[in-house]
Amino acid sequence: MSTQPTVAFIGAGNMARAIIAGLLHNGYPATRIWATGTQAAKLADLDTLGIHTGTDNNAAAAAADILILAVKPQMMKQVCAPLRDAVMQRRPLIVSVAAGIACDSLDLWLGGDNAVVRCMPNTPSQVQTGASGLYANERVSQLQKQQTELLLGHVGLALWVEREELIHAVTAVSGSGPAYYFLFMEAMISAGEKLGLDRDTATALTLQTALGAARMAGTSDLTPAQLRQAVTSPKGTTEQAILTFQRAGLDTLVEDAMQACANRSRELADLLRD
Repeated sequence: MSTQPTVAFIGAGNMARAIIAGLLHNGYPATRIWATGTQAAKLADLDTLGIHTGTDNNAAAAAADILILAVKPQMMKQVCAPLRDAVMQRRPLIVSVAAGIACDSLDLWLGGDNAVVRCMPNTPSQVQTGASGLYANERVSQLQKQQTELLLGHVGLALWVEREELIHAVTAVSGSGPAYYFLFMEAMISAGEKLGLDRDTATALTLQTALGAARMAGTSDLTPAQLRQAVTSPKGTTEQAILTFQRAGLDTLVEDAMQACANRSRELADLLRD
């Protein structure tokens, strides 16, 4: 990032730590990073990284070019209220990684007329393979969008959506998505054991297969459907498994599950709206 803006994190939980680790891993200067939390003892390990740490949110906001709000959704309003004056004076780009909080609410709580980006990251960001959906309000400049992309790009993929409503779809696809794959892995491991494999072997084969399939899909010019067809020989073993999934209505089940996820995302957003 050529301009190297000062980035301040309000909240130092797993997501904030993942982004900080990604920034430092990619050479971002530690002196341009701030992180605050409610308990100094829990910030001790971040101190060793050379970044600014503390419990004073206002001091961090006053130094920030980009202010990343990384606290729990239900705490967001009470955290934002004391930051209002510092934000109105400094006018940093506001980036929220809290689920369910609308840009308008954040803007209101922080004094109004703020550039706000809403981000829906996911847990693989902790190992630099995350997938984040981003939405910017009308006050976010093109430069600020580029800066946000670079920041989130340090922990994985970052893609923009044109309407804030689409963040609910992002939640259903990638925000909650890792859990779907973990559930499928659980089922494969259990089935492998029932077929006679010991648990360690079934687990290792399942995880490596998931990793390999994802890597192939991510690097191939073929679509996932084409890759599936390439390994599904007529009247072969894979075909029998695929037909079983299809007869059980896998496509409909996945669609219903993701719709339920998106619906709940909307419900939670309504509950948290100011």
